[in-house]
Amino acid sequence: MQIKVKLDNGKEASYPEGTTCMDLYREKAAEGKNLTAVLVDGEECDLNAPLPEDSKVEFVDFESPVGAKVYRHSASHVLAHAVKRLYPQVKLGIGPAIENGVYYDFDFEEPISSDDLKAIEKEMKKIVKEKLPIKRREMSREEAIAFFEEKGETYKLELINEMPEDEVISCYEQGDFIDLCTGPHLPHTGMVKAFKLTSLAGAYWRGDENNPMLQRIYGTAFPNKDQLNEYLAMLEEAKKRDHRKLGRDLDLFSLHEEGPGFPFLHNNGNVIWQELTDFWRQEHRRAGYEEIKTPLILNRSLWEQSGHWDHFRENMYFTNIDEQDYAVKPMNCPGAMLVFRSKMHSYRDLPRRIAEMGIVHRHELSGTLQGLLRVRSFTQDDAHIFMLPSQVEQEVGGVIDLMDRFYSIFGFTYRVELSTMPEKAMGTKDMWDKATSLLERVLQSRDISYRLNEGDGAFYGPKIDFHLEDCMGRSWQCGTIQLDFQMPEKFDLTYIGEDGEKHRPVVIHRVIYGAMERLLALLIEHYGGRFPVWLAPVQASVIPVTDRTHDYGRQVYEKLKSFDFRVELDDRNEKVGYKIREAQVKKVPYMLVVGDKESESGEVAVRHRDQGDLGAEELDAFIEKLQAEIEEKRI
Repeated sequence: MQIKVKLDNGKEASYPEGTTCMDLYREKAAEGKNLTAVLVDGEECDLNAPLPEDSKVEFVDFESPVGAKVYRHSASHVLAHAVKRLYPQVKLGIGPAIENGVYYDFDFEEPISSDDLKAIEKEMKKIVKEKLPIKRREMSREEAIAFFEEKGETYKLELINEMPEDEVISCYEQGDFIDLCTGPHLPHTGMVKAFKLTSLAGAYWRGDENNPMLQRIYGTAFPNKDQLNEYLAMLEEAKKRDHRKLGRDLDLFSLHEEGPGFPFLHNNGNVIWQELTDFWRQEHRRAGYEEIKTPLILNRSLWEQSGHWDHFRENMYFTNIDEQDYAVKPMNCPGAMLVFRSKMHSYRDLPRRIAEMGIVHRHELSGTLQGLLRVRSFTQDDAHIFMLPSQVEQEVGGVIDLMDRFYSIFGFTYRVELSTMPEKAMGTKDMWDKATSLLERVLQSRDISYRLNEGDGAFYGPKIDFHLEDCMGRSWQCGTIQLDFQMPEKFDLTYIGEDGEKHRPVVIHRVIYGAMERLLALLIEHYGGRFPVWLAPVQASVIPVTDRTHDYGRQVYEKLKSFDFRVELDDRNEKVGYKIREAQVKKVPYMLVVGDKESESGEVAVRHRDQGDLGAEELDAFIEKLQAEIEEKRI
């Protein structure tokens, strides 16, 4: 019996019943294509699985997100296999593929150190050379429980016991190793060509601090050594640009044990913060936004009304005032709802765009805190747009334009994701479908390519997320546009329509910077601390060559200050070369060297931190150029 299969080139072909994805895969591989996974009717599928009748088959390579995930997930099994060979008593946690790599969590009898990673890597190479077939094996619940009980795999048993009764339990085996896994995987271990274990960290089982602390081994994998080496070189560059290191070296911020997750911003960091805030305010005024400020602590009843009490309580901080429960706000949304509700609105008043630089607090596990990237107190550049249903597409489009303006200023490219209804969500599916289709329509009308991120919407609505790409090709999620039909209902928000009746507005929640602290970390690493002039804490350093030119140096310094430039005068009794090197270490954009010649001519010898000596220039001409560079926010 023959089955019909539609191939990804659009052609239809007939194959004998029982033909597997692997059979088609070999045909493709013979064409010289480096494939890693197959989609059958849009779903990831094992290469050894038989093809169903009238299916549509699409092959993907490592360059696709699905292909990379399957490749790296197989690498995580090679990692776990190697660890199990070297440490037979180890208990397995989980080992997913993540962006740019993999990790696997282990419960060792005795903790290992980073020095042990080389031996694990060596064992992984042996497993790859063995080219062990990776086979899917399905088990009944009873069989799976008995199997993992015998192995002493308590963490796997916990996962099995939480699975729905009717769920198919699948495992993958390669040689003497077997792991609970939904798959899919590569056909054999020999396809994992180039890999590297990068670090070791602690991680609570399932992210819960009440659970045991496991050891997490991080690594990465690529189809060839060139790609791996390129990525490892990027990691080395990332270490040099680490915002925690540069934050300390450039005196931008500090972190203290007295306030874990609560960063301290120093003067230099605060200068950058204020410039970012001033630019944000200027652009939002031009775009028709008003700005508000709402309290940090609000009554429990508000958070119950908003839905945060049910959906976000574990991430919130609480206090008791006058024998009533209060919460420190984890989000700014409810405050904006109260501001809108504080007066009557007509349809003529809408859209109303309300922005807030609001401080929020969220309880993050201590093990997840990471510099400015993951903190417990942060400032969000929130805005809430209240509008008529007919204004949704126009307003979403306006926000996209504003985001594009901001990101281009910083020199970022970005990709877009559309996130849909999560498992725990407020509202009906019809309402979610309506909101999602509206966002899709805006993206499609603007020819914006986007990736669908199923089930990752906010609990009150679907969202468009903007992932910025930095100079090293890393992705950072910053901006988001969330469409909400739920909060207006929760807070009984209304406007008077043309018919004289009350109607519900629609709300857009959006941020552009995201968390200010996280943005600062991103900019530090993106620029490597070499901020463009408009953001630089010190824009110019005046460097007198000798004691004789100190007076002229001070005149230059005072004149630059009178134009509101951020400038320093280095009149220490040090050699000029030493002063220049120190200014460059501080990553000051311009050094103005003044000697006898410059003092007589009224000029300055200009040095740029990247371009070196730019020659002598009249002070007024330099001031004019510096003003233009700042005004235009040149990168």
